Formats: sequence, structure tokens, C-alpha cells
Amino acid sequence: MPYKEKEIEKLYFTIGEVAVMFNVNTSHIRFWSKEFDVIRPATNKKGNRMYTHSDIENFKKIYHLVKEKGFTLKGAKTEMKEAKNRDRSVIDVLEEIESTHKLQDNPVEVAFASSSRNTFQESLVDTMAVRNSLEKMKSSLLQLHSELSLLEEK
Repeated sequence: MPYKEKEIEKLYFTIGEVAVMFNVNTSHIRFWSKEFDVIRPATNKKGNRMYTHSDIENFKKIYHLVKEKGFTLKGAKTEMKEAKNRDRSVIDVLEEIESTHKLQDNPVEVAFASSSRNTFQESLVDTMAVRNSLEKMKSSLLQLHSELSLLEEK
């Protein structure tokens, strides 16, 4: 089997690299970094700003809102906060479903509490059905969330 080198993925990007990605001046990137709280560049020993992948994703959102959709900076800030709240609400719903319908790790233990064998089997089947339904709901909500995120980027 031939040797295959692993691709090296950058962890940090310089302000110049980010500016080239978005075809804007570095002053734009510096300004957006100061204006939007979601962008938190790290700095190296020289004081140069170093941007992470999450910063790049946030720049994509800002660029889309400001340059492509024509939002003002204030409007873009508001939209990003609302999008964050929408994302948070989906996560809250999932956590609420999980906590209110929390099943024990072992459905056999739940069913074992029943006295008769028939009730035991029915309880086990019910428990498994509820667990499967919750898992399907959770995956559907997560898929919907990712699709909404993609739509917001466009």
C-alpha cells in the first residue's frame, strides 16, 4: 500500500488571507472584527490577528448579509443575533424533548419493572418504540437545522 500523506488543515488564517478569501481590504476585516462580537481573533506574539475556521464562517455570514443582501451593519448584527437565537431555540427544543422523555439507558430495566411476562414484553416494545421515535425526531430536527443554516448562507 503506497504511503499517503495526510492533508494539513490550517488552524489559523492571517488577516491578509481572510481579506483575499472575501476580496476585500484588510481594513474591512479589521473593522468587521471590531464591530461584530462573534469574531474573536487570536493574536500572536507580534500582535497579528489570527482567525479560526469559526471566525471565517462568521465572516461568510457577515459578507453575505452586508455585501450580497445589502444589509446595514446594524441590520446584519440584528440578523445574526436572531439567527443565533433561532439556532439556540432548536437546541433548547431538542434538550427539552430529551429531558422530558428521558429513558433509562437500558430499556430492559424499564420493562423489567413490570410484573407479568406479557406486560414486560409490551413495556419493552413501548419503550423501544418511544426511543426510536425520539431518535428519528432528533435527527430530523438536526437535519432541518443544517438545511436552514445553508439557506441563510445563500
